[in-house]
Amino acid sequence: MTKDQVKELLERVLTWPPSRQQDAVELLLALEAHDGELYHPSDEEWAAIEEGYLQAKRGEAASDDEVAALLAPRQP
Repeated sequence: MTKDQVKELLERVLTWPPSRQQDAVELLLALEAHDGELYHPSDEEWAAIEEGYLQAKRGEAASDDEVAALLAPRQP
């Protein structure tokens, strides 16, 4: 990614709703604070990871339609 691409993205962020801008700021600050560190999931995140792993082992998977619905843009 080039500096121009970063600048373009940050300009688009300024057009987002305030709550989404806040999300972006929090993510960027967290990345900056932990630069060079390995990520360590919380207990809650580990539980979700383990549950997903167990679901995969059982052969459970979301259908294409379910995944598409989750990824579809939400209407305001």
